[in-house]
Amino acid sequence: MLYGRLDNLREQAAGRLAGLLRETGGTPQARSQRDATVGLYADRIAQYDAVENGLCFGRLDLQDGTHRHIGRIGIFDGDSGGYEPLLLDWRAPAARPFYLATAASPDGVSRRRHIRTRLRTVVGLDDEVLDLDRAAGTGTAALTGEAALLAAVSASRTGRMRDIVETIQAEQDRVIRADLGGVLVVAGGPGTGKTAVALHRAAYLLYTYRRQLSARGVLVVGPNATFLRYISQVLPSLAETGVLLATLGDLYPAVTARRPEPAAAAEVKGRLEMVEVLAAAVRDRQRVPDEPVEVEVDGQVLRLDRYACEAAQHRACRSGRPHNLARRVFADGLLDALVEQVAERIGLDPYWDDPLGGDDAPGDPSLLTPADLADIRADLAAEPAVQAIIAALWPVLTPQQLLADLFASAGALASAAPQLTAAERELLRRHPAGGWAPSDVPLLDEAAELLGEDDSAVRARAALLRRASLGYAQGVLDITAGSMSFDLEDDPEAAVPNIADVMDAEALAERYADGAHLSVAARAAADRRWAFGHVIVDEAQELSPMAWRLLMRRCPSRSMTVVGDLAQTGSLGGPASWAEVFSPHVADRWRLAELTVSYRTPAEVMSVAARVLAGIDPAVQPPRAVRHSGVRPWDETGTPHRLAELVGQEAGAVGDGRLAVIAPAGRLGELAPVLTGVVPDLAVGEQLDLERRAVLLAVAQAKGLEFDGVVVVDPDGIVAESPRGPSDLYVALTRATQRLGVFRLA
Repeated sequence: MLYGRLDNLREQAAGRLAGLLRETGGTPQARSQRDATVGLYADRIAQYDAVENGLCFGRLDLQDGTHRHIGRIGIFDGDSGGYEPLLLDWRAPAARPFYLATAASPDGVSRRRHIRTRLRTVVGLDDEVLDLDRAAGTGTAALTGEAALLAAVSASRTGRMRDIVETIQAEQDRVIRADLGGVLVVAGGPGTGKTAVALHRAAYLLYTYRRQLSARGVLVVGPNATFLRYISQVLPSLAETGVLLATLGDLYPAVTARRPEPAAAAEVKGRLEMVEVLAAAVRDRQRVPDEPVEVEVDGQVLRLDRYACEAAQHRACRSGRPHNLARRVFADGLLDALVEQVAERIGLDPYWDDPLGGDDAPGDPSLLTPADLADIRADLAAEPAVQAIIAALWPVLTPQQLLADLFASAGALASAAPQLTAAERELLRRHPAGGWAPSDVPLLDEAAELLGEDDSAVRARAALLRRASLGYAQGVLDITAGSMSFDLEDDPEAAVPNIADVMDAEALAERYADGAHLSVAARAAADRRWAFGHVIVDEAQELSPMAWRLLMRRCPSRSMTVVGDLAQTGSLGGPASWAEVFSPHVADRWRLAELTVSYRTPAEVMSVAARVLAGIDPAVQPPRAVRHSGVRPWDETGTPHRLAELVGQEAGAVGDGRLAVIAPAGRLGELAPVLTGVVPDLAVGEQLDLERRAVLLAVAQAKGLEFDGVVVVDPDGIVAESPRGPSDLYVALTRATQRLGVFRLA
């Protein structure tokens, strides 16, 4: 019945969409309504397709004899003419007992049923009886839906992250449904479901606070492009398709920052000191000449001395405007000095030949009217020689140009960054054509704030176009108000509401402005100054102080969900504590939620990783594993040939699952040809295809991912290669859901 209703809904939406797409022409009202409705039905069809698999996954039998089915979206029995729910959206308050009810606190539930499906076929049922009489003396269950949970975490990986909507546990549910406002830090060790919780929280917030978030959108920031592809199907499967997924390197429009760089260079760029370095670099481009500058205008020489240039510079700096916007103030100061010279020369010679082409002027400069001075000023401002002087002393700069010039010059770095050592400045040196690294993006964003954008001409044109659009929109509304057929008044069911009843001219003009047809995510990706309604940050322990400044600008409301594990920090610029991250931005107004149970990592693997964790920080307790895989991790030393044999065996052992070989980044090149011979489907490289049976990758690429089997190659090399080697080794060891092997090259 549920799938029948879903099919009906999809067919209705598809039919209406097809009909709309076939229509052409029509009145302005008809075209406006058609264009708005096309996007609505297209989004609905995408949503219905995304929730097809696992549509209904649970049922609550209540103590009053009624029951509720729980699923990915809400479906109502529209055929009966009412709003009887056939399926409750998992995010609805009425569905919450499915995740929280226990025998000790059943919340009105007598039985909870977990329904497992493959496509549209039910393949398994797991029941939990929560009746107090039957459960007396058993206490509160440790896990909700234990059978369904263990089946899910033990299932073979597919190369794509699955949602956990069917098996959300109580501690995870509390995080997912936490209030929207403020900064919520979700800390937890490997396998505790931090990423899954963050993504389900995004879906929950968009469901619960849709009015607040639909216009501003939600940003999810991940550690790398491979990770984003890995999680890309989770939110669509939860009926949310409008979230922007991005890496730090994607957060400056028109820049895709992927260039690799030494960890030490990234650490220097991530320091808060770079704010002052960039400010000094901007000041260095605001020059004052040591000697007077001569400007020839139509054969006459005007002079700008150091005093006049300094006065113009001070005037511009006191304006408080960003560099590019203050340029106009600086130019006005120079033009004042030049106009004064022209006026004085006119006063000294009663028949002076005006170099700007005007008629002979009277000898007394006081007789020059404001209009005369304005004409002289306009003519001077248009002179190429004057424009060249202004450009040389106060150039218009882009963030890319500022950074490229700074990093390309040892002299510019020495002037702007005296607080850095010579070795640190040398780390920043690079050829301007080398592309951008992810650590450059926060610097580009900071530079954009310091430089500003002189968009007055663009804004003036936009205002003109907006006035024209408003006029046109009002005309459309006036026409449609008088164009309704009187026949429709006698047939209320056939009547189409007048567009003027649902929107005014301003709303109509806004809807069809440039870019208004794009999704919120698409518009946000193209706008550096976009303010998101909520930001979710995964692997947050890797971000530098400069990266956090960027993210805080993207979310002025400071509504954030931040997930991470300080013990897994691999970045040199990573924080020592969460207070260190957030105190500069929100003081102590942030909350901490901890996930303590590892669902992914079996006890056998966690025991190996726990020994590494003790060396990182003995005070940190590893998460508690809820299951055993029954497979003991192995540790062997041998030749590359022996490694190939073992990798081949592990690939066979995981069956339809996924195998990862994690090695030092510097050894991937030598290992790839050795392993390809035994695993022909091996994926290697920057853009990893995680749907391949096996992948060879470095620790940085493996962050946030999980595999059925993992072979960690050269653990000592992993530790030696990274500035935080033990943390990287801890990450590598905890990617496995079933099998773990450690191989040391002889």
